[in-house]
Amino acid sequence: MEENKLRELLQGVKEGKVGIDKCIEQLQTLPYEDMGWACLDHHRRCRDILPEVVYGQGKSVEQLSGIIIRMAAAGGPLLVTRVDEQKAHLVQDILRESDASIDIKYHEQARALYLEPVGAAPDTETPGRGYVLVVTAGTADIPVAEEACITLRLAGHEFRRIYDAGVAGVHRLLSRIDEISGASAIIAVAGMDGALPSVIGGLVAVPVIAVPASTGYGASFGGIAPLLTMLNSCATGVAVVNIDNGFGAAAVAAMINRKRS
Repeated sequence: MEENKLRELLQGVKEGKVGIDKCIEQLQTLPYEDMGWACLDHHRRCRDILPEVVYGQGKSVEQLSGIIIRMAAAGGPLLVTRVDEQKAHLVQDILRESDASIDIKYHEQARALYLEPVGAAPDTETPGRGYVLVVTAGTADIPVAEEACITLRLAGHEFRRIYDAGVAGVHRLLSRIDEISGASAIIAVAGMDGALPSVIGGLVAVPVIAVPASTGYGASFGGIAPLLTMLNSCATGVAVVNIDNGFGAAAVAAMINRKRS
């Protein structure tokens, strides 16, 4: 339950439009709903800027379906990360058979299932709030970047993309320096040598969240080489998240951007 929904519920009780029993029924899952094998946090948005987020890798189709059904009943939103296409389609099939009203979407590039809030699209036009810029070094880094983008969308933040702008052709960054400098925070995703965040950090005066990607040849060691590069960046204002962690980068960027609202 989001804060505005909680306020509406309590206001309804105050005005006599909602009975005490109905209010108690809706608050019974505070602070969470125990399913035996998962504890769902329906009230995360009351204290956090992100909805409930589920790590999908390693969970069965049945477990994911059960989680989504319960979160949909509570009004969503929900983000399920790291779900391959086959598993996602199986989950969608189960949900169509059990409850056709559950509009669960799948973002193929981000490998994410998601439920948007019932009755409203994410607010991306909050007065005074800026935008988050998501930049990739190469096209192969886009899946990680898209995980960040879908997270920002569900958190209600405006974001923009600049893809395939690595340091092998730095003029691609310089040609869009106004857009880069105007962001509240920048997410920079890079594999290979991982130099992109350092270059961006040297050009702007906003926080740069560096995401090492597992793309690259053998000596990149599945993202360890760019991770070490980013951790040793000489540019100021560069923070680093884990390998391929687009979600984590988006969470940090959303918190930075919210401070401007």
